[in-house]
Amino acid sequence: MLELAILGFLYDAPLHGYELRKRITALTGHVRPVAESTLYPTIKRLEKSGFLVRTTEPGAVAAPRHVLSLTDEGGSELRRQLAEPAQRDITDENRWFTVLAFLRHLDDAAAQAAVLRRRLAFLEEPASFFYEGDRPLRAEELADPFRRGVLTIARATSRAELTWLRDTLASLGG
Repeated sequence: MLELAILGFLYDAPLHGYELRKRITALTGHVRPVAESTLYPTIKRLEKSGFLVRTTEPGAVAAPRHVLSLTDEGGSELRRQLAEPAQRDITDENRWFTVLAFLRHLDDAAAQAAVLRRRLAFLEEPASFFYEGDRPLRAEELADPFRRGVLTIARATSRAELTWLRDTLASLGG
């Protein structure tokens, strides 16, 4: 998801590494903080792949700043990743939010709708965090107030997302 976030934010505008890290942290940091030791090797790999270019601009106060920009190939790679997200990008809520944050960069409404339909299908499957044998348990079946809380919150979140997905799919014509 780090790669997708880098490509997505640079699609919006060229950024220097510090600003890029701040934006990625704002999107994903509460769950998966972005360490410099992870960010900068990923940036270098994307540069080597031809998806990013680095230019040097004078610093406002001191040292020059390295500004990262997306290449045409990088824009194509972003759109490919958005059009064909891995299944875990659909099912993992935090990864899903990263896909969703940049889905507008996929210019084709039908392609956007196809991604949203995959998420909708996932959410419509019966599931739980807790099971009795193979049977998913509902919140009302749990005596443990904390586990009941997990399921109650998850159900409310899922209902809100399902409503949003259906409304958005209707507006996209899909």
